[in-house]
Amino acid sequence: MRSFFAKFKFFGLVLLSISGVIVYLFYNALVPKKLLPVYSPAMVNSELVPEEIQHIRKYHTIADFSLTNQNGKIITQEDYKDKIYIADFFFTTCPTICPIMTKNMADIQKEIINDDDVLLLSHSVTPEIDSVAQLKKYALEKGVDDTKWNLLTGDKKQIYDLARKSYLAVKTDGDGGPFDMIHTENFILVDKQKRIRGFYDGTNKEDIKQLLTDLNILRASYQE
Repeated sequence: MRSFFAKFKFFGLVLLSISGVIVYLFYNALVPKKLLPVYSPAMVNSELVPEEIQHIRKYHTIADFSLTNQNGKIITQEDYKDKIYIADFFFTTCPTICPIMTKNMADIQKEIINDDDVLLLSHSVTPEIDSVAQLKKYALEKGVDDTKWNLLTGDKKQIYDLARKSYLAVKTDGDGGPFDMIHTENFILVDKQKRIRGFYDGTNKEDIKQLLTDLNILRASYQE
């Protein structure tokens, strides 16, 4: 009799385990996976979007570029092909938000250091000051890993067009002239198709946490 109940108990435990697995799988099938939005100019605050592209509702991507990094290497969109990346705009002599942004970007670098699919990209908004030598000095001071993070200088008008028309990150067009200046705290998450998937305040720790959460969601979307 005891043997019979022992077998029945074992059968019950097996059945309970199988039921648990079925319930778990059923629950996961019902709960929709979180997906990040794909941002277009029409979805963004109109102050951040030039009038001529405010009507665009889809197919917005980051424009091709050719700029120089802290090692004197020409960096183009090809260097970010099939990569997720986080972009921002800064300048090395900035005394206000840029040091905070750079510190937070360095913290992100630590999180992605072993992930070959994720890179960082910072554009100088004062390229006439931020020469290759100046960027290299800054990179060494801030712990920039050259394999993960490019600091870019080059044609000012090109950088300002990228900020305004591609990354939708600033409230002024900028003319790229000698007295022109743009300033933004935005970090922009870009997917492997060069599409914007998120905007974050690069000076805000909670936003940085959200960026890292969204980065994991974006990573996972390429593993399905």
